[in-house]
Amino acid sequence: MIAQHQGIGMTSQRTRDRLIARLKEQGIQNIDVLTVMRELPRHIFVDEALASRAYEDTALPIGHGQTISQPFIVAKMTEILLAGLPKKKVLEVGTGSGYQTAVLSRLVDRVFSVERISPLQNQARERFYQLKLNNIKLKHSDGSWGWEDNAPYDGIIVTCAPEQVPESLLTQLAPGGRLVIPVGGASQSLRLIERNGNKFDETELDPVSFVPLLGGQI
Repeated sequence: MIAQHQGIGMTSQRTRDRLIARLKEQGIQNIDVLTVMRELPRHIFVDEALASRAYEDTALPIGHGQTISQPFIVAKMTEILLAGLPKKKVLEVGTGSGYQTAVLSRLVDRVFSVERISPLQNQARERFYQLKLNNIKLKHSDGSWGWEDNAPYDGIIVTCAPEQVPESLLTQLAPGGRLVIPVGGASQSLRLIERNGNKFDETELDPVSFVPLLGGQI
């Protein structure tokens, strides 16, 4: 599936292996997450002019004022999301380039992803087709609404930061489910919210910097 996208030079497997070594040094322990990120060609999720930087541990612009998240953040959020009970069905808010979506698709049964910027969603869909990732469903929608039709979700991951956690996302989380979300304005922090019955336990994790979660559709 991935072979035709192996890359050369700064997009080669050796370059990817160096990135995975850095992620391990930074504390990422989930072997499945590391394996997927080692195999997945991040360079096809960015503009060709930026491909040589794809395996740097940094966020990169993808147009429309959006970014592809730093690999460490992708790995960390995915690792946190997958801890605990098995995650069969996951909602992602903010498809963006599709990289986080693709990582999740190799680790859970089904991924539902919403994106408000139509051109980004169309590019991501084409990348999923190239990689033969067939367990992803996309919706052009305001992310703060989630995707109620397919709820509840075992896990929800949000790749843009609201000022406050949207109530709709809490109600769409299954009992025992996990929501991983950056929250805040100028100062943001990553939060883990776990649902226990009708109770939501919130843990504040690391400071982060994400683009804001905006309403409406483009």
